[in-house]
Amino acid sequence: MAVAATKRGCRLVHVSSDAVFSGSRIHYDEACLPDPLTPYGAAKAAAETAVRLLAPAAAVARTSLIIGHGGSVHERMVHALVAGTRDGVLFTDDIRCPVHVEDLASALRELVMSDQAGMFHLAGADALSRHELGVLIARRDGIDATRLPAGRRADTPMPGALDVRLDSSATQGRVRTRLRGARAFLQAR
Repeated sequence: MAVAATKRGCRLVHVSSDAVFSGSRIHYDEACLPDPLTPYGAAKAAAETAVRLLAPAAAVARTSLIIGHGGSVHERMVHALVAGTRDGVLFTDDIRCPVHVEDLASALRELVMSDQAGMFHLAGADALSRHELGVLIARRDGIDATRLPAGRRADTPMPGALDVRLDSSATQGRVRTRLRGARAFLQAR
C-alpha cells in the first residue's frame, strides 16, 4: 500500500495501535520507539516501519481502545458480562487511554486532508483500567456496574503490556479535533 501510494502521489495515513509498546515506560509520546511483546504488536510495529521508510510523506496514527455509542467490542462485552451471557472479567491492572470513535474519525480525516507527515497519537486524555472503563460504560447505559466481574491480568497467562498510556499532547497541538477522555464522552445519559 505504501509503495502504491507513493508511486501515485496519494496521501497515506496508516492506522496503528498502542500494542506496539511493552508498557515498560508506561507513558509513551510520539517519539518513543516500538518495543512490542506480542505477535500482533510486532506486526503493527513492522508495518509502521515499512510505511515510514517507503512513504516518508505519510502519517502514522497510533490509537488505543476505540469506544462508540454501544457497538464497540468493549461496550458489547460490558453488556454481556452484566447480563451473564458471557464469562470473563474486566481487568483492573490493564490500563489504556480510550478514544471515542467520532474523535478518532475526525482527527484521521484532518490528517488525510493535510500534508502532515510523521507519527501521531490519537488516544483519549484519560488513562483507565478496562474495569474502570466498563463501569463508566455501564453507568452511561443505565446498567448495574456492580455486576461487572473484576480481575487482574497479571494473574493470567495472557501476553501483552499491562499499562500503556499514549501521550497525545504533541498531536493535540497539531490537530483541531479535541481528543476527549473517556470520563467526558461516557457521562451518564
